[in-house]
Amino acid sequence: MRPTNRLETRRNAAVKRLARVGPFVMGTLVRIKHPTCKHVAHRLTFKVRGKTRAVYVPVDLIKEVTQWTRNYRNLKVLLRLINRRSLAIIHRHVPLKRAALRRNARLSRT
Repeated sequence: MRPTNRLETRRNAAVKRLARVGPFVMGTLVRIKHPTCKHVAHRLTFKVRGKTRAVYVPVDLIKEVTQWTRNYRNLKVLLRLINRRSLAIIHRHVPLKRAALRRNARLSRT
């Protein structure tokens, strides 16, 4: 299906970017310092049915989990962008159809 206007072209470009997001995880990576020692623990916090849950993240996974949370934030931005453009397409549908009808009516009179 070929895009019919600029909004659809831009939305389709954003949809293609979704495939490049990569693995993601919902949540926030939190550093927890222990008061009695220099040890720092990392936990991934997220909500389940309105309650905050936490999962311990091993030291050797910190870089990966950090990237996964970043990917999730990028995914949310892309989804909002696609949603806005889809809403704009819906919003513009009726005015574009009316303009096309008027144009066709003018052409058929001549």
